Amino acid sequence: MRAILVKQPGGADQLYLGQAEKPEPKCNEILVKIHCFALNRMDIVQREGHYPLPPEAGPILGVEFAGVVVGTGANAQRFKPGDRVFGLAYGGAYAQFIAVDEGSVHLLGSLTMEMGSSLLECWYTAYQAVTLIGDLKAGEDILIHAASGGVGTAAIQLAKNAGARRIFVTAGSPEKLEYCRRVGATHPINYREQSFKEVVLQETNGRGVDVICDYLLASYFGDN
Repeated sequence: MRAILVKQPGGADQLYLGQAEKPEPKCNEILVKIHCFALNRMDIVQREGHYPLPPEAGPILGVEFAGVVVGTGANAQRFKPGDRVFGLAYGGAYAQFIAVDEGSVHLLGSLTMEMGSSLLECWYTAYQAVTLIGDLKAGEDILIHAASGGVGTAAIQLAKNAGARRIFVTAGSPEKLEYCRRVGATHPINYREQSFKEVVLQETNGRGVDVICDYLLASYFGDN
């Protein structure tokens, strides 16, 4: 099969379209013909040789994909050939085919291939932060850092859907902040020009927020 491979660790110029062995689905796996895959920061870091790979990952990049089931392992029961699916994998999505555990895959339903292939990595991370760990409730306030990125914009929309009262966000340009406002932020803060700590304390009368989503942590820990 064709796959996007890496000559050696480095920039995007190290990527090339080559040939790789077509995977065979194991007992609980399905074989998916990939129609779309997503580009994530972890792919870039892996391409540069700085990402520690789990044992399950192979040499082919890519963790998010959408496509059509074309084969199933002996014990796989959730899907059948022809099903339109999307899912997450440890790697291998930059290729024509991927074999993946059926528990990591979902039916696309009304989603397009493009939508399905770009949802899970960002939205799972944001959902874990806002809902599972942060336990944000209606009427509470939240602060979201790096808000114009994929995880950040997902977190904004989840907070809005949860009924957050005030959604404070930080980003580094007026264009990014306007984008955040369009997807639901109520209090955009340009961290290059303002102290988010001072803005939050002023707007909340010194109370602060109920939940903070921070994917940078080290540089913001004290002010958080």
